[in-house]
Amino acid sequence: MDSHKINRRAFVGTLAAGAFAAGLGQRSIFAVGGGGQRRIASFVCDVTPPLGTPIYSSMQPLEVIEHPLLAKGIVLEDSGGRSVLCAIDYCLVRNSLYDLYRKEIAEAAGTSIDRVAVHTVHQHTAPLADSDAQRLLEGAGEPVPGPSVESFEAPAGIMAAAVKEALTDLQPYDSLGTSMAKVERVASNRRVPIGEGKVGFRASSCKDPELIEKPEGLIDPMLKTVTFAFEGKPLVQLHYYATHPQSFYGDPRATYDFVGMARERLEKESGVPQIYFTGCEGDVAAGKYNDASKEAREGLYERLYAAMKSASNSPHYRPAQDAIWRTVPLRLAPRNDESYNEAHCRSLLANVEQPALARISAAMYVAWLERNHRPLDLTLMRLGDLVFVHLPGEPMVEFQLYAQSLLPHDFVAVAALGDGAPAYICPDRVYEEGGYESRASHSAPGADVLFRDAIKKLLVG
Repeated sequence: MDSHKINRRAFVGTLAAGAFAAGLGQRSIFAVGGGGQRRIASFVCDVTPPLGTPIYSSMQPLEVIEHPLLAKGIVLEDSGGRSVLCAIDYCLVRNSLYDLYRKEIAEAAGTSIDRVAVHTVHQHTAPLADSDAQRLLEGAGEPVPGPSVESFEAPAGIMAAAVKEALTDLQPYDSLGTSMAKVERVASNRRVPIGEGKVGFRASSCKDPELIEKPEGLIDPMLKTVTFAFEGKPLVQLHYYATHPQSFYGDPRATYDFVGMARERLEKESGVPQIYFTGCEGDVAAGKYNDASKEAREGLYERLYAAMKSASNSPHYRPAQDAIWRTVPLRLAPRNDESYNEAHCRSLLANVEQPALARISAAMYVAWLERNHRPLDLTLMRLGDLVFVHLPGEPMVEFQLYAQSLLPHDFVAVAALGDGAPAYICPDRVYEEGGYESRASHSAPGADVLFRDAIKKLLVG
């Protein structure tokens, strides 16, 4: 039976407990460890919306599932309790929906929510999930055709079932491996200097010869890999790399795109579960090397796969350590300018004559305003000299480089795209330079200092 089809039926509530177990057929089966050992299990489940569900970024009804959208992660168990890291093949998960996903996963794992990190991979051929914004739209006159609140919330139960099932298959691990590989000709900075302190926009796909010829700009070229192993045998591998992970977008198709293609190929060939996290990619994409053609997509996939394979084959091991977690709250001031302010966005939201995407964007900003009294969470999980940093929103790449610079003697793996509510998190200069990121940010200038201070407190106290 097709496990992906089983999980899609869960969205409409017809999935029984036995079907949940069948739908987790891709998850690695681990023997149960004992004697208080450190233990690990991986999980995977299909969270693709049903056909016909409007999907980002076209907002047309989903017609083709080129690849199933997967939620993949690990459960760790040690003397401090259980920890969960999860990466979802969605564009964004925002506001109370993000809290729901963490809460359901934490309860399933038998742990506290502050030991659960959930991130999206950020493909643009996948849901941009915000149940708060959707409720605002549904209550604002003639509704915008879009995903239902139910379609956004159903994956919480699917992921919780996957995590709970994984607890029966925990396996001892005794060592942690780290490795890196340079990714060739994938990432490039989107913000291309054009003179007089201004920037042009080299997006995820680009056909402008002048922009293509410009240098890559500021990126983090290194893919970082963490291997959990027992007696020298890899059990699961986590990869971290910073770029927008799309080669195309705008049609009614679901796909995990070139990053998922590389991930799943390596898993099939190695027999080891592979999980991919996207770093601080706010101003980084594949535009220098991608013209949206099939050939360009194949090249991105092959080159990322080559780096992942190289890193996965060369772990440097050290003894396993228990997980130590830290959480730092962050509050960012919302924008209040001509484009983003409460009165303007509420007016757009209520105006049924406005284009659907304008109303959706307004609803997301209002949802951010209404949740802004609750801080965002920045979390860190330390395993000896391995540091896993979990950040909200879409930060620009220099925040990742900043985090790494704070702990130069540790292996720092950065995952962004936790709670997507703040959208882009930008250095203050970006608001003067122009470009897409400043226009799409939900936060006012001043976020730069607040975010850096929170990162520093998270990493070094």
